[in-house]
Amino acid sequence: MTIKQLAMGKDGLVIVYTGKGKGKTTAALGMALRAIGYDHKVCMIQFIKGSWHYGEMTSSKRLEPEFELTAVGKGFVGIMDDKSPIEDHKKIASEALVIAKEKISSQKYNIVILDEINYAVNLGLVSVDDVIKLIQSKPENVNLVLTGNHVKDEIVELADLVTEMKEVKHPFKSGIRAKKGIDF
Repeated sequence: MTIKQLAMGKDGLVIVYTGKGKGKTTAALGMALRAIGYDHKVCMIQFIKGSWHYGEMTSSKRLEPEFELTAVGKGFVGIMDDKSPIEDHKKIASEALVIAKEKISSQKYNIVILDEINYAVNLGLVSVDDVIKLIQSKPENVNLVLTGNHVKDEIVELADLVTEMKEVKHPFKSGIRAKKGIDF
């Protein structure tokens, strides 16, 4: 057995980062960074982000070919400058789900991160049943990470690890705007 096989274990995990506090995507990216240190292959599919520029779009290119980022969403749904009809967001989220199925079943990745998929479920862009089917169909050796607030109880039941980020204090509440390199 190789060190890589020992590190990955026999079965892949289902990991959820949720909660109202910041750090869900950041935790998933930290895990990706750790895994890449062992020459593992990681794929991140972003269900909501996509139309905005944010730091990981640029920095992730430095981690290629071990890290692949696929930003599918049209941007944040129903907030700030979103003028897209909900049907457009649903269509793109469905496309992201198809991409996720392909990446998970390809067996090319040790870790597949479904960034903000919990938000997509909560907003009705994809169904919880579709996400459950995705989790249940993943190959045993693939680690699957789901991020975003509002995780459904059914997903928590299927997960091996669930971490909830709790907001204690946030600079936005003091009038401090999001910062490059910290928030995006």
